[in-house]
Amino acid sequence: MKSLKKQRRIQVIAVAVVALIASTALIGYAMRDGINFFRAPSQVIASPPPATEVFRIGGLVEVGTLVRGESETVSFSVTDGGASVPVTFRGVLPDLFEEDQGMVGTGSYVNGVFQATEILAKHDETYMPSEVIDALKAQGVYVEPES
Repeated sequence: MKSLKKQRRIQVIAVAVVALIASTALIGYAMRDGINFFRAPSQVIASPPPATEVFRIGGLVEVGTLVRGESETVSFSVTDGGASVPVTFRGVLPDLFEEDQGMVGTGSYVNGVFQATEILAKHDETYMPSEVIDALKAQGVYVEPES
């Protein structure tokens, strides 16, 4: 009788482990398109990602590089103080988007140019995404604003 109970217990544990592995695999498969890794411009220049990879890049919009095209196309460079990456974006920029301000863009790095599909900008005078602050601090460019 004990042998039967022990065998049942092992079967239940084995089924639970298989179910856990399957559910983890399904969650990972479902999230594969929703995960965007953040990179600073220095990281992009040091090891360029493949053109098929979608990721986020952030930093400051470099002064003097913002060029608005005839249509909705905009180009500029984003920098973290260590490197600059040219960016193109087709669409409407956020109202508060301007030079020398923090931004985060989502897109792909193709032929040396980051082609953004989404641009996020600051929403008030003190906001900057934490990833951008961390990247700028690592380069020694960012100084905390005084309150």
